[in-house]
Amino acid sequence: MSGGDKVRWGVLGAAKIARTKVIPAFLKAAHAEVVALASRSLDTARAAAGPLGIRKAYGSYEELLADREIEAVYNPLPNHLHVPWSIKAVEAGKHVLCEKPIGLSADEARALVAARDRAGVLVQEAFMVRTHPQWLGVREEVRGGRIGDLRAVQGVFSYFNRDPANVRNNPAIGGGALLDIGCYPVTLARFLFEQEPSRVIAALERDPEFGTDRLTSGLLEFPRGQCAFTVSTQLVPYQRMQVLGTRGRIEVEIPFNAPADRPTRILIDDGKDTFGGGVQARTFEVSDQYTLQADLVSRAIRERRPAPVPLEDAVANMEALDALFRSAQTGAWERP
Repeated sequence: MSGGDKVRWGVLGAAKIARTKVIPAFLKAAHAEVVALASRSLDTARAAAGPLGIRKAYGSYEELLADREIEAVYNPLPNHLHVPWSIKAVEAGKHVLCEKPIGLSADEARALVAARDRAGVLVQEAFMVRTHPQWLGVREEVRGGRIGDLRAVQGVFSYFNRDPANVRNNPAIGGGALLDIGCYPVTLARFLFEQEPSRVIAALERDPEFGTDRLTSGLLEFPRGQCAFTVSTQLVPYQRMQVLGTRGRIEVEIPFNAPADRPTRILIDDGKDTFGGGVQARTFEVSDQYTLQADLVSRAIRERRPAPVPLEDAVANMEALDALFRSAQTGAWERP
């Protein structure tokens, strides 16, 4: 694909992740370019687009969707706007890369699948971890039997944020720990077991002021093993994933926010002793997971191939998250 064949993208909104992570990554992509950005205010759109070298700014999302030059849309809006505006983009004939979680429920996600099928476009959830070399490497080690039979996946992901104005602290628009970051260990457990959980159970603590879940732990039972995780919006910032088998263990040092400016590594432990005597590091060269994602999706669009990560996978992930929320209410195991 030559430089002139780059897929032309538009961005809905001026979200921080778009301005600081995704758009700068798109600027490094070989197969994608961002040509427009829209906000609910033209001034806001211009203020965001200018420093990033984006040549078009729109004061409404509708104007961007009406732009015939734009082939694909990146949607980093708050969670409750993921499906509604992705459907509007699809109905305008645009391909879509939508931030995670894909929606507020599996039913919402299924509505997006139906819209995609009617329009015949590509739609993908922006789970950049699913195509990062370190996670492809972990799955390669698991599939190759490096740790024996995979039996357990454990994860922790936390940060501290009590800003009342932050979207992550508003339950009405999909805030809270499980939707914001609990989706990561769930999708990665499914990715590694290469199965869907048969049942799940969860414990959830809500912030008395915001009403969002601020501390959530979940257990997912798979035919081959289990995943246990804890996520929080009000704990010390930390993230780690452990993948345990019958003969070895893999630790992922920076599993979710993999840096774009230095190598990443996984630690593979053969269980020789409890002091790390059998630990070997596998290092992955510097890569920007958002640039990788932009290029993979753009190539699939240009070459008319299916999305690198099918939208149906996003629906399955939402089914697991829905079941975890139900379990927190019922206090019982729930089936996705």
